[in-house]
Amino acid sequence: MIRIHAEATETLRLTEIFYSLQGESTRVGLPTVFVRLTGCPLRCVYCDTAYAFTGGETWTIASILEEVARHKTRYVCVTGGEPLAQKRCLTLLTALCDAGYSVSLETSGAFDITAVDSRVSRIMDIKTPASGEVERNLYENVQALRAGDEVKFVIADRGDYEWSVDTLREHDIASTSEVLFSAVNGQLSPGQLADWILEDHLPVRMQVQLHKILWEEARGR
Repeated sequence: MIRIHAEATETLRLTEIFYSLQGESTRVGLPTVFVRLTGCPLRCVYCDTAYAFTGGETWTIASILEEVARHKTRYVCVTGGEPLAQKRCLTLLTALCDAGYSVSLETSGAFDITAVDSRVSRIMDIKTPASGEVERNLYENVQALRAGDEVKFVIADRGDYEWSVDTLREHDIASTSEVLFSAVNGQLSPGQLADWILEDHLPVRMQVQLHKILWEEARGR
């Protein structure tokens, strides 16, 4: 079933694999297996997965596929950390697609996304000024977006919001991809962000993190 038999023995560093409901993106609410790769060169001030920066365990691609299959869902999300910081992430994504899964990739957008398998939905997080990593945005990635991709802005305050609106319009992002606006947990009220979106008639999808509503900060949920 897997087309890349030779590569199935290749390894990656994983922090965790778990089964939960997708908490964000247009796939919100869908039962999903999350494959969280270890490592990230960014240090966003509001990061809620800093435990994935280091450590992890070595898994073969074959063993990852076996664990994913055990959960009996067609939806898989490869996340991090920053998954594309590991070059073999590309091989894993193709293997998952070949195995028949509907695959999404959560990436910071600081790495080139053009080599990602075309069957993967790329969910790219454009970093806002309050993240502390705005200079890491690779805007060439915006030109590579296609239907099925999604762009996320995580917004901490009014300045972040206005910057996000300007970026959205400057690059005409909504014409090619779904755009997601979300509030930094504990820093900006989701209701306030919703009011701004409505006032400006933005072509974006407001989102909240479903998993945090259901399970607060529980890891692996």
